[in-house]
Amino acid sequence: MSTTTLHYLYDPLCGWCYGAAPLVAAAREVLPVRAHGGGMMAGDSRQPVTPQLRDYVMPHDRRIAVLTGQPFGEAYFEGLLRDASAVFDSAPPTAAMLAADKLAGRGLDLISRLQIAHYVEGRRIADRDVLIEMAGVIGLDPTAFALAMDEAQGEALHSHIAETRRLMERVGARGFPSFALECDGQFSLLDAGAFLGRPPALRDWLRAQLPDDVASAGSMTTDFACGPDGCSI
Repeated sequence: MSTTTLHYLYDPLCGWCYGAAPLVAAAREVLPVRAHGGGMMAGDSRQPVTPQLRDYVMPHDRRIAVLTGQPFGEAYFEGLLRDASAVFDSAPPTAAMLAADKLAGRGLDLISRLQIAHYVEGRRIADRDVLIEMAGVIGLDPTAFALAMDEAQGEALHSHIAETRRLMERVGARGFPSFALECDGQFSLLDAGAFLGRPPALRDWLRAQLPDDVASAGSMTTDFACGPDGCSI
């Protein structure tokens, strides 16, 4: 039997990934979606919140809001982006996604909730307490989740990020978010920008691909994305 999966290459601190969240939700109505965290702000790339960082991301975030309709809250713009004690670190929320996936196959659900916590509520999603709280919000047992998140740290997380980077190279993805359709081991990069702000169109397009060959998906030619090591446009 032919099997088709949509691979979602993302970072929890990528504004364009938040902008593409409705596309992920639409795709999940049609076929399995597998998340791959790329560690854009992990390790040496983690960044403290500074006035310079705020000035850099705000114009991009406002453009994302216009093009996608995704809301950005005042708690984010005037709270989190002015919190000099906060650090943007992709590693903890990516480990949280892995933990939610391992516990209940809920990694994508947690990513979605963490994006809202970050971009709307201005929460610090690199903080352990916030991650455990958000896991509870989507219905996961906090104690079991905390243990699974601890297990997902370290080598497991490094291996996951390295695997994501290898997949990006394999499919020719230039940044986040990227979407690649896999059908019977064959990958085709999806031009997701053509559907930006139009989730029903993506849902209908994906349905039309099944169970037909997906080689016509095309290449990633749009100008929206966060690069592998930082967001830009």
